[in-house]
Amino acid sequence: MFKPSGIVIPVVTPVDDNGNFKEAEYTRLLNYFIDNGIKGVFPFGTSGEFYAFDNGFYRHVLEFTVAQVRGKMDIYAGANNITPQGAIALAKIAEECKVDALSVLTPMFVSQTQNELEIYYRKIADATSLPIVIYNNKPKTNVGVDPATIQKLAKVENIIAIKDSTGDMTNAEEYIRLTRDNPNFDVLMGRDTLIYAGLWYGAAGAITSCGNIAPRIAVDIYENFKKGNYDAALEAQFKLSALRVASNMGTFPVVIKEGLNMIGYNVGKCLEPIQPLNEDQRAKLKAVLQEIGLL
Repeated sequence: MFKPSGIVIPVVTPVDDNGNFKEAEYTRLLNYFIDNGIKGVFPFGTSGEFYAFDNGFYRHVLEFTVAQVRGKMDIYAGANNITPQGAIALAKIAEECKVDALSVLTPMFVSQTQNELEIYYRKIADATSLPIVIYNNKPKTNVGVDPATIQKLAKVENIIAIKDSTGDMTNAEEYIRLTRDNPNFDVLMGRDTLIYAGLWYGAAGAITSCGNIAPRIAVDIYENFKKGNYDAALEAQFKLSALRVASNMGTFPVVIKEGLNMIGYNVGKCLEPIQPLNEDQRAKLKAVLQEIGLL
C-alpha cells in the first residue's frame, strides 16, 4: 500500500490569459520541485484552483503530470466535489491516469454531520482502488472531520492519511494520538506554519502550498528534522512561515502565483473571480521573498 511521507507540493495550475494550460511552464515547475528534493506533487488542490476546471482539463493535466514525473515524485490528485458521485467520477479519471493516490476534500457548502461525512468517505473508498488522503480544510469549506470520525475512517483499508489544513494544532495532535497505533494511517500537515510542530508529534510530512515558491526551504524543515538538526529545521520553518503569513494577502492562491511570477516562473494569473494583488501588497510580497533569500 502506498505510504505518504515527506514534502508534497499542491502545485499551482499555470494558465495563459485565456485559461489555456501552459505545459512548458508547468514542466519547469515540476523540475524545480524535483531538483529541490520534493517527495510528491499534487495537482488540483486548493493551490491548483481545482474548482475552476472541467473534467477534460483535469484529465489532460493528470496525464501530463504522470508523463513528466512518474518515478521521480509521488503523484496525488485532487478529487473534490460536493457529492460522492462527483468525487467518484474524478477518482475514475485519476485511476485511468495511473496516479498514486487521491486527495478528497470534505464537501463544500453543505454542512454535513459527522455521520454523513463518514458515509461520504466510505462510499468513495468503496468505489476506487486508489489510496485516499482525506483533506480537512474547514476554514475554506466550513466542514471539518472530527478526530473521532478519523479514528473510524482510518480503519478503512484504502483510506491512508489525512491532510489537516485547519491550522488547529490540537486538532492535528488528536488525529495523531487517536491513530498512532495504526501503522497504515498517517497525518500530513496542511498548514505551512505548523510543519515543524507536526513533525514533533509524529506527522509523516506536509502538503505545503508555499513550497510552490520555496521547495528547498520546505524540504529543509523535513530533512533537518529527520537528521536531528532541530535548530536548522526550526530556522527553515521560520522562513516558510514568513511566506505563509504573507499569503494571507489577497484571495488564496494569488500570492502563491504572483510569488512564482516574481521569481521567474511565469505561471500566469489566478482565474476569475480572483483578482491580482495591488501594488502595496506586491511590494510587501517582494520584501518577504528578499528576506528569505528567493529574490
